Amino acid sequence: MKKTYASVWLPAAILLATSSAATAQDEIIAIKGSVRETGTQQALPGVSVSIKGGTTGTLTDANGQFALKAKLKFPFTLVFNMLGYEAKEVEIVNAATPISIGLESKALLTNEVVVSASRVEESRLKSPVAIEKLDIRAIKETPAPSFYDALENVKGVQMTTSSLTFKVPNTRGFNIPNNFRFMQLVDGVDMQAATLGVPLGNAIGPTELDVASVEITPGAASALYGMNAINGMANLTTKSPFTYQGLSVYQKLGVNHVDGRDYSPSLLTESAVRWAQVLGARQRWAYKVNGSYMQGTDWLSDTQIDQNPQNLNSANPRFPQLAGTNNPAADLWNRYGDDRSANVSVPITLNGRTETFNVRRTGYYERDLINPTVRNLKVDGSLHYKLTDKLEASYGYRFGLMDGIFQRGNKIQLKNVTVQNHKLELRGPSFYARAYTLIENTGDSYNLNPLATNLDLNNGSNAVWGTRFRNELQTQINNGTDLAAAMQRARTVADAGRAEPGTAAFEQLKRTITGINNWDIAVNVPGAPATGGAALWQRSRTYHADAQWNVGQRVQWVDLVIGGDARVYEVIPDGNNFVDFSKPLQERTTPGGNNQFYRKYGAFGQATKLLLHDRLKLVGSLRLDYNPEFSPKLNPRVAAVYTLGEHHNVRASYQNGWRFPALFEAFSFVNNGNVRRVGGLPRVNQGLGYLENSYTLTSLDNFTAAVNSDVAAGMSRNAAALKNRDVLQVANLPTMQPEHIDAVEVGYKSVLLDNKLALDLDTYYNVYKGFLGQVEVAVPKSGPVTTDAAVLDMLTRANQDRYRVYTNARNRYRSYGSALGLTYNFVGKYTLSANANYNAIRANTEKDIFITGFNTPKWVTNVTFGNREVVRNVGFNVVWRWQDSFYWESQLANGQIPAYHTVDAQVNARIPNLKATVKLGGTNILNNRYIQYAAGPTIGALYYLSLTFDATVIR
Repeated sequence: MKKTYASVWLPAAILLATSSAATAQDEIIAIKGSVRETGTQQALPGVSVSIKGGTTGTLTDANGQFALKAKLKFPFTLVFNMLGYEAKEVEIVNAATPISIGLESKALLTNEVVVSASRVEESRLKSPVAIEKLDIRAIKETPAPSFYDALENVKGVQMTTSSLTFKVPNTRGFNIPNNFRFMQLVDGVDMQAATLGVPLGNAIGPTELDVASVEITPGAASALYGMNAINGMANLTTKSPFTYQGLSVYQKLGVNHVDGRDYSPSLLTESAVRWAQVLGARQRWAYKVNGSYMQGTDWLSDTQIDQNPQNLNSANPRFPQLAGTNNPAADLWNRYGDDRSANVSVPITLNGRTETFNVRRTGYYERDLINPTVRNLKVDGSLHYKLTDKLEASYGYRFGLMDGIFQRGNKIQLKNVTVQNHKLELRGPSFYARAYTLIENTGDSYNLNPLATNLDLNNGSNAVWGTRFRNELQTQINNGTDLAAAMQRARTVADAGRAEPGTAAFEQLKRTITGINNWDIAVNVPGAPATGGAALWQRSRTYHADAQWNVGQRVQWVDLVIGGDARVYEVIPDGNNFVDFSKPLQERTTPGGNNQFYRKYGAFGQATKLLLHDRLKLVGSLRLDYNPEFSPKLNPRVAAVYTLGEHHNVRASYQNGWRFPALFEAFSFVNNGNVRRVGGLPRVNQGLGYLENSYTLTSLDNFTAAVNSDVAAGMSRNAAALKNRDVLQVANLPTMQPEHIDAVEVGYKSVLLDNKLALDLDTYYNVYKGFLGQVEVAVPKSGPVTTDAAVLDMLTRANQDRYRVYTNARNRYRSYGSALGLTYNFVGKYTLSANANYNAIRANTEKDIFITGFNTPKWVTNVTFGNREVVRNVGFNVVWRWQDSFYWESQLANGQIPAYHTVDAQVNARIPNLKATVKLGGTNILNNRYIQYAAGPTIGALYYLSLTFDATVIR
């Protein structure tokens, strides 16, 4: 903070006068004064006025006036603080004359303090790695409807929106909607839901009223934070009830689907409240409570791109007349029940030859399977006690309930999902120790793919449906109908009696299926009750403890920080997604059994040394992580920051990092569409053999096409199979190991032109080894791979067991990129900022065993123009965002994502007398509809009006 003892606005007589009687002992002292803006002489309402080192404070009123009474003795120091202005400290030695203070407008933050980069407070300019920060002012001024949406405009951040209630940030590539590689912390608590495998920072995290700051570290942070921070992290810090006291209320009304294409224009509402208070005469106790509720109509995923086109071997490449909308083997992005597991081989006689066609079941569209109304309820509270002035103990509780859609290997309808968090913490000026637990319950959620599959199977097994299809197709061909039209007619006949969306029978059958937590069993008899389910019932608890001690210079020559953590995941077997592996293989899918545990421990140390008259900062850290499933892993990081001149800083760093598999990657055991999704730990493979005794499904498609071609030429199927046996590729999957990254980063950060221009540049190069992903394989039932029996098993689906296995890639993957951010205060309070982000991956010459999915556009840009006070108490902000086209790869859907651009804008008006702010704004205000990933929702315009009442007193 800037400290002054003689200000233009503080009369010299006050500073020079003394009162020996007053300084001898504490007394009740009354202080009055006013605060104005330097230069304009405009009164400043809402300025925080507090006693330095104490807990007493107040805010200036609409005329910039303040009055303060406290039990004090002279001299003491008043602290004046307001967002957008240089903080000021003034020493008071007498109360004889009212105080007049001037605050200087501060367009750029040259002395921001950040914590996440090194786990200790340091200047953002001298951070050893790239770090971005949103403070309270930036959050209030963003045109995004919430602080979490504002992350999309931060340099280097790629936001993936699965739902109104579910958004996941990522940095530097390899993006997926359920991002295992990016950590989200809220006051030190990891927000990842264990069994869902997704970070829920926006779903159960703090409300906008309680957020003090958001720090984002793009790139690997494993050396300090360990598991799940291989791509980066976001650290959300909330407001202390000792510092921010009083009542805050927030109400937002919005509307989306304004064009009526997906749904009718729909109302979105969000309400939030925060209350914080200090208790007791000694002001040792404090508490705060927060609550919010949001409800709206979700974005709809309804893009029908065919990812199994006619030219692929898994379709019907020998028949060009079946291309496009005539493709009977179509697998559409947002239609379910039409994937590989729903493929039916249909042999008929055509032109005097036996031809075998691949035909998919009809399936159901996502719009017919989901509930578009989503909710998000968040409640949290904490109780704090100061054992001494510098030692604080606290207990915090969070509860979140949410609906929405999220995507991993399939689309999941989240319904009544709840997550609870209990946290105990003891914090001093140089250490903290905390322990917390997260309790996860997926409520009434369900998986869209088994829902669609079982809806179709209720109208007959694949064999029954295929017979109806084949008979009608042959009839139509015999009657001279062309092939494409005959296929359409055959589908209509085969689907007769199917539950149709919008009917009472459909809704009843859907309720039955989504209430069954068993995806293994399917109905084969038309009209029989459904026994195949789609429910997603997952229960878990996460137990975590960590501590850190900033040893400082107690160790000679260096500043030292040490710490450690321990985490235990406890999964309650549901017999469907997670099972008890101590049971016999045939009993694993029965509910109940022993809870499954997954453990991780870590310890780290970091040393910092200043050299060359403090111009050079060297930082070295080393972390040891241990998971009993794997060997111990070391994560080192070395970094240097050199100050070339005032506000000119160059940095360079190297680190490696390990990521232990997430729970779902490690030991899931879910059967979905007769393909079992399995974790990669050895205990899961026992008795199944998919690691050592399987063929890849990609080679099986090629094998099937070659066999069909030879059969059409007159060869028997068995002979054709044995002839083409070399087309089959043995998978030989490795036993799962942790994922590894080597990361190099260099950067430059400065503030130029007398604090008017800020520049931040970073460049990185990453090498991933053992990249974790999924590969589909087929295990023969009659013998080991390469034998005749195994080859013949590949002719018939019933003679194979199919698995989608989490395993390590064989290739190394090299990604690189750069990001540049500029902010310019060009005149008055007008600010123009922009960032450009480039990310790319080097192509490998050999194909890997599965799709890795870089899933990141090469170029993303943001340009922001605004003025926080274009006229008195009125400000505005406009953001233009553009990203180029890129290819998205995943197990659910692949395809090109078109380039898009959006414009967000807001105007806000402060009403000082009411301590209120009105904000009118919108995101994507031009309603330029876009998608962010394959099979993701189409996002349109959202317009909103919000009113915030903030009577918080900042101490």
